[in-house]
Amino acid sequence: MRDEKGMKGRALDRKKKIYVAGHGGLVGAAMVRCLKKAGFADIVTQSHKELDLTRQAETEAFFKEERPDYVILAAAKVGGIHANDSYPADFIMKNLQITCNVIDASYQNGVQKLLFLGSSCIYPRECPQPIREEYLLSGYLEKTNEAYALAKIAGLKMCEFYNRQYHTQYISVMPCNLYGINDNFALENSHVLPALIRKFHEAKAQGAPSVTVWGSGKPLREFLNVDDLAHACLYLLDHYEGNDFFNVGSGQEISIRELAELVKKVVGYEGEIRLDPAKPDGTLRKLTDISRIFQTGWRPKIDLESGIRQTYAWFCEQYEAGAFRK
Repeated sequence: MRDEKGMKGRALDRKKKIYVAGHGGLVGAAMVRCLKKAGFADIVTQSHKELDLTRQAETEAFFKEERPDYVILAAAKVGGIHANDSYPADFIMKNLQITCNVIDASYQNGVQKLLFLGSSCIYPRECPQPIREEYLLSGYLEKTNEAYALAKIAGLKMCEFYNRQYHTQYISVMPCNLYGINDNFALENSHVLPALIRKFHEAKAQGAPSVTVWGSGKPLREFLNVDDLAHACLYLLDHYEGNDFFNVGSGQEISIRELAELVKKVVGYEGEIRLDPAKPDGTLRKLTDISRIFQTGWRPKIDLESGIRQTYAWFCEQYEAGAFRK
């Protein structure tokens, strides 16, 4: 049962200290932008070189010294399908280390509120659509990213159990496919949307007659701009007190073929789109049910085309500066 009283939480004090773990990544960078816009003046960040969150002693020493009031846990070891499938021990160990160290150090040092970032990959491989939060642990996970998913499930459950036993205020969110400023555009391991942006941009620059898109183009995907996710996270931190976790998404699907046409339009590429059905499609549909977070009053604000245009403008600036060239 939903705890309808959960939306009577007290807003975060903008003058207090907030630590964003993983500020250099897609989500962490968006959280920092969101917090600055919301008026937070004391935002603490540490690079991996400055603080290795897989090291318990380092993490505990950092929390003891800094004493943050709030924590956003966006730090994680991430990678594409090949990396997840090839190095499962690394993915489960490092993500469990980060999660256990940060959550327990937060409790030991009196953190008032914590938000844990998970992933929709926590759900079973063959899940009814749209995917409701209640479907967690109802079936077998996708084998290629099982290690990462198990670590994220453990983090979600740690938040739930710390709340139950210690009466903490730790919230978990499970976003759908994300994109936006600070995304990964490396063709060998990027996700579909940034990969398409780069492919069409380079095809336009080179005058290539066509762009090849993997698969049949039929799979449906749900996308959320990372700045909308950041807004959702702050919204929950400001308003929610309870022990639910939340899917966060747009609630809208688009086929890979339609996505390619949209990116082509935004980039201004005039060549042909060619599908390669010999390449894998992946899961045909993966839509999250977002009714739980919608009941809190939150809504996404950035439509897909506007978000892609914003992302493409940022990509062009970085590309011209040589950020994505080997």
